[in-house]
Formats: sequence, structure tokens, C-alpha cells
Amino acid sequence: MPDDLFEQQKERKQRILAIDDDPEVLELITATLEDAGYEVMTSETAEMALNLMNDEGLPHLAVIDIRLPGLDGLSLCRRIHDISDVPVIMLTVVDDEETVVKTIEELADDYMIKPFNPNELAARVGRILKRIGDFSYTMKAMIVIDENLSVDFVRQKAIINGRPLALTPTETKLLYILMQNAGKTVLTSYILARVWPNQSADENTLRVHIHRLRQKIEVAPSRPRYIVTERGAGYSFIDQKDAVSGSR
Repeated sequence: MPDDLFEQQKERKQRILAIDDDPEVLELITATLEDAGYEVMTSETAEMALNLMNDEGLPHLAVIDIRLPGLDGLSLCRRIHDISDVPVIMLTVVDDEETVVKTIEELADDYMIKPFNPNELAARVGRILKRIGDFSYTMKAMIVIDENLSVDFVRQKAIINGRPLALTPTETKLLYILMQNAGKTVLTSYILARVWPNQSADENTLRVHIHRLRQKIEVAPSRPRYIVTERGAGYSFIDQKDAVSGSR
């Protein structure tokens, strides 16, 4: 990756996508998070949010109201998590313990009951983003890794040497998690918990999916340059800027 592009990416603000059908709530979220230093995209429906992500790429974090017209917030969250590991804070007026617990366990990283304290929202956003770290690649619809590889997470495809290849939802999410932590070892246990949170998947299952992903994006899958096995620990995504400089 060219140094000037990498520097531009580091300088970009983290992007938050807020979805709520109440314009006043969206205005409050926007003002609060922009004051906290984030870039904010807004949408009043899930369908509009999906179109926005098609055009602009995935956000670093999404704030989603559960009760949306048309496609509801929980369904939108499932759509996002089918292709990525974007963290989600759910907004709800449903002060029901069973609903909240189920939402957190299955879909969201956090939740807030309306009406909410704006400062608390900013604090929770900051806490989650600090925990997961920043996505070092620019959040565009098409992310260019290097001259050989580009990735479109929303459309679930990779461009390898100019040739488009479809990725499965699992492959897309795996690649997102590894790229999000580029240059770092991502533990097998973490990957399993994020990709298959409610299923019985093991290291063999993960190994099979990593193998299939390598077959698609690696020039020489038996000698991977992007997805590297860290024996006894997990996997790491190595961009070629780091590989050339020798840093990990």
C-alpha cells in the first residue's frame, strides 16, 4: 500500500452509521458524536442504510434503533453481521429484560434504552471502538489492499489481479475480522466467537473456511502472503506494506 495512501487512511475519522426513523434522535446522535470527533452518516430506514453502505462502504460502528419501518433494526443488524464484524449499539424503547438479553447475546455489542443520555452514548461508542481498535483501511465501498487485491465487503467480492470473485458470507466476515486487526495475531477462540457466536464450530471448521478463502485471494495458497497461520495461536492478515518493511 502506498505510504501517502496509508497516511491518509490514518488521518480519517472513525465513521459511525446511525439509523433511526426519528429525525430529532438522528440530529441528537449526529451532534453528540461529531462533537466527540467522529464522522457520522445517518439514515431513517434500514433500506436506506443498506444503500448508503453500498455507496460509501461499511462504518466502524453502527447505532441502530430496533423499531424501524419496513426492515427492522434486528434484521438490519443480522444483514451487517452476515458480512462483517461491525460493532452495533442497539437503541430501544423496549424496557424488557428478555428482549434486551437476547439482543445482546445474539446481535449487539451494547444497547441503550430511550430516552438516552447523549454523553453516555458517546462514552459507550468510544469504549467499544477503543476495545476493538481502528480499521486501518479506508472505509470505502472498494478497499484497495495493493495492486493485486481489492475487497468489497458489502457486495461480498474480492478483485484478484483484476478478476472479481464472489465471497461467501463466512469468508467475507473472516476477511473483515483479519483485516480489521491487520498485522496482529487474531486468536482462534476470538474468531470462532465472532463468526459463529451461536453455533458449535471448532478449529477444524475455521481451518476449512480459511483454506477456502486462501484459495480465492492468494496467488499461491500453499505459500500465503495475506492470511498467515500463527501456529498454536490463530491467524493474521499481513498487508504488503508491513511485509516489505519487515514489521508485524
